[in-house]
Amino acid sequence: MNITRDVILDLLPLYVANEVSADTRALVEAYLETDPDLAQVAEETAAMDVPEEIPVPLSREDKMEAYEEAKRLLFHRTLIWAGMIAFIVLSFLGLAFLAYMMLVSS
Repeated sequence: MNITRDVILDLLPLYVANEVSADTRALVEAYLETDPDLAQVAEETAAMDVPEEIPVPLSREDKMEAYEEAKRLLFHRTLIWAGMIAFIVLSFLGLAFLAYMMLVSS
């Protein structure tokens, strides 16, 4: 099978990022020995300072999905807080009623 320069160019970013298998690495390195220009490109690419995480712009659908999820979580948090406050208020009212009943009966 004849490996063309285009195939190596397709594999080069993965090769430089060290994300290829040992067999692919050997294939690319063998080809780079026969093509000094491409070997130079590979060396220059490897020497470039590339950030670890490249920010990807969100699509409109992704933004809406994140917004809906945040809105849902805020609603659930509000319900939980409302339930806790209602429980506390009702507990105090119950205790006050019991204290009143004890005062009235004595």
